[in-house]
Amino acid sequence: MGHKRGCLTTLVENAAVMPIAAPKKKGSLMPALTVVFLISYGLMAMLIVEQGKAIQAQHNLIQVLQRDSMEFWATKGKEQSDKAASARAHATGTQNPSAHGKVQAPSTQAPHQNPTAKASKQHIQMPPVPASDMGDQRRVLITL
Repeated sequence: MGHKRGCLTTLVENAAVMPIAAPKKKGSLMPALTVVFLISYGLMAMLIVEQGKAIQAQHNLIQVLQRDSMEFWATKGKEQSDKAASARAHATGTQNPSAHGKVQAPSTQAPHQNPTAKASKQHIQMPPVPASDMGDQRRVLITL
């Protein structure tokens, strides 16, 4: 037991003589990473806000263009119906000469078709379909 006690005193004495090396403090990257992290989230928030504004502007533009398109096609349809009505009135006027009080000379042109048949053949024109929307019929797979 005496031997153990002597070793312990020797260790204590040697420890007091030997200086204990304190670990060198390394520069911490945590504050720099925190700043970069906050800046990146700020930029991402600004990007999201700007994208929201751009999407809303596109939405408004689409609504305006849709309204204009509807007005255009309504006008186009009215023109077609007016044209058909004037053609009917013209056809009725040439077929019934006693209605105007004048007698017209016989025409050498081909007789007019029935105006109701002509009106039923007229279709309202639809806007052209983009080529990207049309399917390539050569590549359509038909299975039974």
